[in-house]
Amino acid sequence: MAPVGRSTRPDAQQREEAKRRDLRRMKLVALSFLIGATLIFLGTSWAQSKGAPAWVGYVRAAAEAGMVGALADWFAVTALFRHPLGLKIPHTAIIPNKKDVLGNSLGDFVGANFLSEPVVRDKLRRVETSRRVGEWLARPENAERVTAEVATVVRGAVTVLRDEDVQAVMEQAVVRQVVDKEWGPPLGRLLQQVLTDGAHYRLVDLVVDRAYEWVRENHDTVLRVVSDRAPSWSPRFVDTMLADKVYGEVLSFAWAVKTDVNHPMRLAVDRFLAEFAQDLQDDPETMARAETVKRQLVEHPEVRKVIDSAWSTAKEMLLAAAEDPSSELRRRVCAGLASFGRRLQDDPALAQKVDGWVEGAATYVVTRYSREITTIITDTVERWDAEETSRKIELQVGRDLQFIRINGTVVGALAGLAIYSVAQALF
Repeated sequence: MAPVGRSTRPDAQQREEAKRRDLRRMKLVALSFLIGATLIFLGTSWAQSKGAPAWVGYVRAAAEAGMVGALADWFAVTALFRHPLGLKIPHTAIIPNKKDVLGNSLGDFVGANFLSEPVVRDKLRRVETSRRVGEWLARPENAERVTAEVATVVRGAVTVLRDEDVQAVMEQAVVRQVVDKEWGPPLGRLLQQVLTDGAHYRLVDLVVDRAYEWVRENHDTVLRVVSDRAPSWSPRFVDTMLADKVYGEVLSFAWAVKTDVNHPMRLAVDRFLAEFAQDLQDDPETMARAETVKRQLVEHPEVRKVIDSAWSTAKEMLLAAAEDPSSELRRRVCAGLASFGRRLQDDPALAQKVDGWVEGAATYVVTRYSREITTIITDTVERWDAEETSRKIELQVGRDLQFIRINGTVVGALAGLAIYSVAQALF
């Protein structure tokens, strides 16, 4: 078994040495009481043999009882830590021999009296966790301190994680989920809701405006298209007149669509979108086409490249924000923590909810893992060396135990004096 570790810190060594000196001093004091009682007993016994007065008998009886009390209590105190005089008397050296039993008993005591649900709930209620945490977090310096610690944790976590592992998780959790689910029905419902809300009108307006502007600014292009498709035998001036006529009609049509919200073209677009939204939900052929587009999109090299580089980009952003005390992310986290602290003080409902969460978490831990927690005590005590454990415990409490020896001497003397006095009075 491993011995109980000795502290190497100078202040701990100094405290230990001071306790050792106090223990030796108190042992000498207790021993002096025993020696004093013995000398008095010997002196009064000799005086009685020489015909001393009757009062000497009272002193002798008190000294004799004091000797007995001192010896009995010396035996009791010594038996806790070692065999008295090296004699292996039964039920002595209790701490070295019963170390493991004491460890188990201590673990059971802690589990029953400190890790029980009623005790934990009562303690947490009296502590008022939310109020104290709120007062602490509301101070700017404390909010900044927590933010710095969170930033350190984030930096450590992000640095430890391997890029390929995170990318694999992202692909498994995100990409696979996207691929495995049908796009048609949800996209159809989304489009249907957009049409119901009329949110698509802005997009239609934008497309129509851009179409009108393109026609207006591309007169030569329209003329060239018409001329290129005219018969070879058609005169040039006829082609030009026809192209101008076509351009004017196209421009008028584009203007009408642009300015008339009830234009048949706009209504046709609305009907098409409504039918398309319904087909995405009900038509197998349209749904199959949506799945084909989805697979083509997900498997496109550029899309795969964006997915693979997403973690690298996010990682760089997180590290930069975590390392910069003046970053927007850290400022927002700090402000959020301080605001949360103030809310804990000012909002009784929130404070009660947080207290409930803390109580629930603490009671869950003690009810599920109290045995594992107390095992820390029992396993630690089992690993201690028996003799070293005894010396350590004696160093901590031995000084106070010497008062038992002193009190035993005094109380024994008083008891002996009382018994002797009663006997003399009766007989």
